[in-house]
Amino acid sequence: MISASGITKRYGAVQALDGASLDLRSGEVVALVGDNGAGKSTLVKAISGVIVPDEGTITVDGNPARIASPHDAQALGFSTVYQDLALCENLDVVANLFLGREKGWLRHIQMERATRELLGQLDVRIRDIRVPVSMLSGGQRQSVAIARALIGEPKLVILDEPTAALGVEQTAQVLALIGRLRERGLAVLVISHNLADVRQVSDRVVVLRLGRNAGEFRTADASQEAIVAAITGASSG
Repeated sequence: MISASGITKRYGAVQALDGASLDLRSGEVVALVGDNGAGKSTLVKAISGVIVPDEGTITVDGNPARIASPHDAQALGFSTVYQDLALCENLDVVANLFLGREKGWLRHIQMERATRELLGQLDVRIRDIRVPVSMLSGGQRQSVAIARALIGEPKLVILDEPTAALGVEQTAQVLALIGRLRERGLAVLVISHNLADVRQVSDRVVVLRLGRNAGEFRTADASQEAIVAAITGASSG
């Protein structure tokens, strides 16, 4: 289990996080929700090594983890797919999956084979993996970014607004892919504003409000009204 506890972060007079906590388990999808400014992005940045919190601890299987950089997070098996995807649009699918991991031209056949195998395991359907990523649909590009996050066999995959700006069919494809990450036994953290998507794909919902935990729900047992009430600070009853 990966656990972030008592995470606090200040930016001058702004308290971005105030003792926020989050538990992530293998084979489970957790949705992190909250209004703008709730602290979601800051908490994710702390877990992924983009920032160092002022206070708090992160543990992996009960052992304290030092995460002072994205490299530290990657070494622990944490992989993050940000909203901008950070894909090289002029390169093909294979090149994007292995960007920075190339082992010379003699490995191109192996990389192509590994790409087909991984996309097949994830049931990602891309007819030609040698076309530039710019020619793919939004859902396919998101799928490529998620597949790239699996190179290196991570323990945790963090997805930042994975269905933003996608159509209905493309959203369904990405949500199905998130379900397959769960089936692979990964811990998955999804940051989303779309409660319909959250309810469809998550096992638990964790709500942040003003930098603090405002509620935690088992998705199957929670009403949308209760989740919204936690997000807004209103009474659900």
